[in-house]
Parts: sequence; C-alpha cells; structure tokens
Amino acid sequence: MGTLPPFPPLLLVAVIFSFLSSSCLAVTSHEAAAIARRQLLNFEKHGDHVHIDIDIEIKVSNPRLAAAHRALHALKRALYSDPGNFTGDWAGPDVCAYNGVLCAPSPDNASASAVASLDMNAADVAGYLPREIGLLSDLAVLHLNSNRFCGVIPEEVANMTRLYELDVSNNRLVGAFPGAVLRVPELSYLDIRFNDFEGPIPPELFLRPYDAIFLNNNRFTSGIPDTIGRSTASVIVLANNDLGGCIPPTIGQAAATLDQFVFLNNSLTGCLPLESGLLANATVFDVSHNLLTGAIPPTMGGLAKVEQLDLSHNTFTGVVPADVCGLPALTNLSVSYNFFTGEDAQCSSALLDAKLDKSLEDEANCMGNVRPMQRSAGLTAGWSEEIKEGWN
Repeated sequence: MGTLPPFPPLLLVAVIFSFLSSSCLAVTSHEAAAIARRQLLNFEKHGDHVHIDIDIEIKVSNPRLAAAHRALHALKRALYSDPGNFTGDWAGPDVCAYNGVLCAPSPDNASASAVASLDMNAADVAGYLPREIGLLSDLAVLHLNSNRFCGVIPEEVANMTRLYELDVSNNRLVGAFPGAVLRVPELSYLDIRFNDFEGPIPPELFLRPYDAIFLNNNRFTSGIPDTIGRSTASVIVLANNDLGGCIPPTIGQAAATLDQFVFLNNSLTGCLPLESGLLANATVFDVSHNLLTGAIPPTMGGLAKVEQLDLSHNTFTGVVPADVCGLPALTNLSVSYNFFTGEDAQCSSALLDAKLDKSLEDEANCMGNVRPMQRSAGLTAGWSEEIKEGWN
C-alpha cells in the first residue's frame, strides 16, 4: 500500500507506466500500460491523498526457475521467525541471487539454469515446510539443519526427483518416519537426526541405495528391521532411540559396505549375534548403553579394520578375549560397566602402551584386584540379582 499526494489522473498514469516499464520488472510496455490503467481504476480517495494498491505479478521466463520462485516464496511465507534476516533478499525474479540458493545448468538443458542447492543450515529460522517445497524438482542438495522447523515433512518431497542429499537434522519435526523420502529416487544421504520422529523404522529404508543413514536422537521404537543386512550404506547411526529387541543376525550381510555401525542407547537386548564379526570393513562398532548380555562372540576377531569398539554399559559376562584386544587396527576399546570376570593378558600389552596411542577402558567390571576400579563383591552380587530379576 502506497500513499501519494494528489496527482492529475493522466500524470499519475504516466508515473505508474514509467515505473512498471523498467527492465527489472520484466513486463512489456503493453502490459505496463494495462496495469497502470487498472491501478488508476482502483484508487481510493481519502482527503487530500490517493491510496494505490499495486499488484505486480513477477514473470520468470524459465519455467524451472518460475517453479523455484513459487517454492521459495512459499517457504518464506511459512516462516514465523527469521531473526537473522536470512531470507531478507528473497525478493524479485532472480532466485539464483537469493541467499542460500545455488543454481547450475539444468540436467536436461545446459543452456538453462535450475536451482540445484538450498542451504539454510544454522539460519535459526522457525516455521514449517510448505507443500510447495516439492516444486524444487531440480534440487540436488537440501540442507535445513539447526533451525526450528516444526510439523511434518510434506509428501511433496517425493517430487524432488534429483535430490541426492537431505539434511533436516536438529529441528523440531514430528510424526512417523517420513515415508516420502523413500520415494525420492536419487537420494543417497539421509539425515533426520535430532528431531521428534516416532514409531517404527520402515523395513524399506534399508532397501534403498543410500550411502549414509542418520536416525539418531529421535523416538523410534519397535526394533531394528531384519532388512538392515541388505543396506548398502557405509554409515548407519541409530543411536539414542528406544528401539529395543535384538540386533538382527542379518547385520552380517552388510559386510561389503558398512563402515560405521552406531547403535548405542537403544534398549537393545539379547546377545551380540555371531554375524557381527563378519563386518570386516567396519571402523566404528558401538553398541554401548544397552542391555546386551552373554559373552563376546569369538567371531568378533573378524573385525579387521575396526578402530573404535565400544561394548560398555551393558551386561556382558565372561572374559574379554585376546582376539578382540589384538585386533590389528584397534585404537580404542571400551568394555567398562559390564560383568566381565577377566581379560586376556594381551589386552594389557596391546592396549595400555601409551606410546602406541591406544586406550583400554575396563573399569566397573568384576575382575577383582587384577584391574583397577572394579566393582566390589557386594555390589556385584546386588547387580547380579537385579539382572536375574530383569531377565525373568
């Protein structure tokens, strides 16, 4: 809404016509004249002033950029707060000049531009994701982490047929696992950690050709799907949920690709499956802070590339075997807060030499005076009774 001093009508038409005819607005002279006449008819006179409502439809000749313009402005309207004015320059037809937007030649037409990336990481904006975001069909990278987006991920995300990397971590998103992402054909990197998603993990997740899957710090339940063994991901992080149940023995089938296996703090029960030792390419194996029981399976000596092995804060028993302490790439082994009654002599010689830059954490077990900071006999007996009650 603008307020102007009194103008003769013909002069006012000329002013509007001149304003609209500027090249930055991408309208023809005929269109400018038509809009000027229309605005002249819409005057509302109040005393000595004339109030003019100017409604200019910005035209973008590239249909891909026109769709992106609509999507980005829908996203801007969906923001409740933008304290850093991240979207302050999201105005006008040139979306490629917008903050956080990167354009590249269209995959279908190298002479035309398309929006290839939207990076709003740590913008501290608050709002929701509108359905129009699916209009960004050429997007390859969508980074929205460390903001205050709430609500659900819209189904229209499935229309992002070229999306390769999706990161909406560290927001306030809710609902069931966002099934729409499973229908994005090119997706390889999925990061939805640190949100409030809940319910089961769909088995189809591990059938998609993803390279990295980050689901940690949500509220997922109902166990780990058996299909995890068919995953091609090099990184699977499910930490800090409430999945429960056992680690599926099918995990061994992921040996060819799995590099980082992080399942800590998930209320997992049962024994480590023998097939865990088949993960010969894994460098990180972390199942700490669960309710796993039994002895360390002898097959764990097959973790030839593992550098960090964390079995702490479970209820494992027996002896820490030499095959584990002597793993060739191992630099950090934690078996603390379990009920191990001893460890092979190789553990001390292989992992307690400061010159080798290796570490062994084995406190709060049942090794008596052989190792420092062990459970007392009375405490051990009390814990044993609690464990038996829990098992029953």
